[in-house]
Formats: sequence, C-alpha cells, structure tokens
Amino acid sequence: MPNELKVVIAKNIAALRSANGMTQIDLAEKLNYSDKAVSKWERAESIPDIFVLKQIADLFSVSVDYLLQEDHTNVPSSTVKEVIRKHNRGFITAISIILVWLLATFIFMIVDALGIENSMWFIFVYAVPSTFVVWLVFNSIWFNRRRNFMIISLLMWSVLAAAYLTLLPFEVNMWLLFIVGIPAQVIIILWSRLKRNRT
Repeated sequence: MPNELKVVIAKNIAALRSANGMTQIDLAEKLNYSDKAVSKWERAESIPDIFVLKQIADLFSVSVDYLLQEDHTNVPSSTVKEVIRKHNRGFITAISIILVWLLATFIFMIVDALGIENSMWFIFVYAVPSTFVVWLVFNSIWFNRRRNFMIISLLMWSVLAAAYLTLLPFEVNMWLLFIVGIPAQVIIILWSRLKRNRT
C-alpha cells in the first residue's frame, strides 16, 4: 500500500479519536488492541487490517471510505454531536462546581449576618473537598475514569487538611493525619495500576 495512503489513514484515525475526546489507550481498549498498535497507526508506521478499519469506522459512525479519503467536505454529524456533548458536559460540571462555592458563600453570609464570627472561614475549607466530590461524580459518569484516581487523591488530602485545620483552634496538633495520607496515597496509586493492567 502506498505510503501516502498510510499517512491519510493515520491522520483520519488521529483526528476522529481526538474529536471524540479519546486517548490512544481508550481507542485501543475499544478495539482490543494495544495502545502501541494505535500509536503506530497514527504515526503511519503500520495500518490496521480491513476488519479493524471497519471496526474503527463503525465506532466513529463513518464509512471505511471516509478513513481512506484525504479531503472531507462534511464532518460526520455524529462527530460534531459528540464534540458538542463533551463541551456541554464540561460546562455542566464547571457550573456544578461553581454552585458548591456559591452555596459556601451564601452560608458564609448567613453565618456572618447571625454574628457568629468564630470558625466562619471553615465553610470555605470544607468547600474544597466538596468540590472534589462533585468533580468525582461527574467524571465517573461522563469523562475518563482514569482521572478518578487523581481526583480521589486530591479529595483525600483535602479532607485530611480540613480535619487538621478543624482541630487546630482546639490546640490539637494532628499533623500525624498527613502521615496517614502517605500509605493511603500508595494504595490509590497501586489501585490505579491494578485497574489499568486489568483493562
């Protein structure tokens, strides 16, 4: 097969994958191939066989001809819809996170109006782990679940920090809480590796 066609197929696979918000690992998993194979396809070092080309075409709702053509006058409507859907989901997630901080600000104003001055700033301290909880929920539903391990790590450290800051005014120096976070972080890292190897 001419090298030019390899390059065309490579560009089309990479463009469709990117437009659908997928990593090379995501595409490899859906095709039951290694991410190294996908990387070679996208670098035009090799090409998938006709059966895999058909799988890729079906996955992105295009024809096999689309993968073989260099010029595309029309972007597949499914690809456009998927990009719009990803953007909308991103906006919904961002709005939900902003709502957490809006609620925290509202509670802060109420507490301030009631004249309760002690510990008012704790409202914003607890807004941080709440933010990560909201992000984790939306990421689990709509986005790349591999990112969950990073979000869980941030959630764990923010909860430990919130607990530490809560006990600090009572002259309870619980800095050892952060030592607990070290083995917990190791567990999260090992868990992420375990999940990746299983898939």
